[in-house]
Amino acid sequence: MEKKKYLILTFGCQMNVHESEKLAGILEKNGYEVCTNATQADVVVFNTCAIRENAEQKIYGNIGELKNIKVAKPDMIIAVGGCMSQQNNYANEIMSKFPYVDIVFGTHNLADFEALLKKKIETGKRISSITEDETIALRDSLQIARTSGTNAWVNIMYGCNNFCTYCIVPYVRGREVSRPEKDILREVEALLKEGYKQITLLGQNVNSYRGKDEEGNEISFDKLLADIDKFDYKFRLRFMTSHPKDLSSEVIDVIAKSKHICHGIHLPIQCGSDKILASMNRKYTTEKYLKLIDEIKTKIPDVELTTDIIVGFPGETDEDFEGTLDIMRKVEYMQIFGFIYSKRKGTVAEKMADHIETKVKKDRLSRLLEVKNEIINRKTQEMLGKTYEVLVESFDEKTNTLYCSLDSGKTITVKGTKNCIGEFVDVKVTSVRKSVIYGEIVNTEDIANFKEKNFKYPIEVSILPKDQKGLKLLRENKKNQKAVNDLKSKK
Repeated sequence: MEKKKYLILTFGCQMNVHESEKLAGILEKNGYEVCTNATQADVVVFNTCAIRENAEQKIYGNIGELKNIKVAKPDMIIAVGGCMSQQNNYANEIMSKFPYVDIVFGTHNLADFEALLKKKIETGKRISSITEDETIALRDSLQIARTSGTNAWVNIMYGCNNFCTYCIVPYVRGREVSRPEKDILREVEALLKEGYKQITLLGQNVNSYRGKDEEGNEISFDKLLADIDKFDYKFRLRFMTSHPKDLSSEVIDVIAKSKHICHGIHLPIQCGSDKILASMNRKYTTEKYLKLIDEIKTKIPDVELTTDIIVGFPGETDEDFEGTLDIMRKVEYMQIFGFIYSKRKGTVAEKMADHIETKVKKDRLSRLLEVKNEIINRKTQEMLGKTYEVLVESFDEKTNTLYCSLDSGKTITVKGTKNCIGEFVDVKVTSVRKSVIYGEIVNTEDIANFKEKNFKYPIEVSILPKDQKGLKLLRENKKNQKAVNDLKSKK
């Protein structure tokens, strides 16, 4: 008997990517297998994001595109979960706007998805289930269908206590809850034994981790990092995201002395103006941030810093924006993720005065990108001729190209073979085109000894019925089934 198929569409952050792996685990445990097109799927799940308005519009557009497929395939189950669903009244809006959506659930009851799916199949009724509380042990006990290649995500905490005025996350993910250290260590060790080469610790603000050790004593993030660093495997350890107000000297010291922790640190500044930082409720000043950067660079001389920046926050003047550009030039980030401020319903910033015109915001983002490219292009040029240890993450069979990550997280492209995936190799940078880095493996004789590994990667999915033939076939099948049913009823 042919297995039923599922499709998961993930929007938003790395936390959502990992939670989609948990949803996939639930579906595979129940006998479903992944497919690449909505016309093939028996279950389609949207794991949604609420961080920016354009993400919301894109999600609604994609749900809308399923209408024709649902008409042709009425038994297909459509579920919408994640941050957008968790927002006030959004579940009702989704159920009302899209009468062909079968299940709506939130961030706090992801672990209930299996029961909700079974209930829908048994009763045929539409279900909306949004809860405000959850037991994290329940979510952490879920089977995970990992599809992030050589990298494995590990939650160390959930929720956020910061209430930045532009951010919806604390409202949809709740207050901070840290996992016990023993559970995290057990999960990390199991992943290393399975052969994963990179562990990425996840939390909305990992620096505020406050878990308990086996004796019940509270431990902070530096202790957790130090304990994971003791594992005697060849691997990299990353973490995200880091809030500047909570990044301690102890954490910086652990990174500086570690064997496994990457020297690429993501530290969002968001804005280079103290006035705007206060309005954002970030709880640090530019002076404090730059002192922290100086400490990091002193203790970790080869550090590569990355950041997030919001342009056009309410009340931001030209002078405020110039302060952001000034910070960028002082720090010299290896990567900058720049975003135009997007008003989010339910946040403090939504009701602020002096919202910036779209044209001004776009102009500022354009200028930010110019400075970003100028810095990154210069920094990558400085890498020319140098040799770096990289992790081989993926392979393009058409071009025999390997995509490798530097310790900073930056990608370097080299020629090689598929059996290199999951290996650490030394690569010499041979050319740089703007910010794109190319290199060659130094010890090519080692390649013959590498064995091919079975890492799973995200599939390229399609929500749109690009396969028009498949959609036509669905319609014909429905038409034929109706004819058969009509004939039976006449008899």
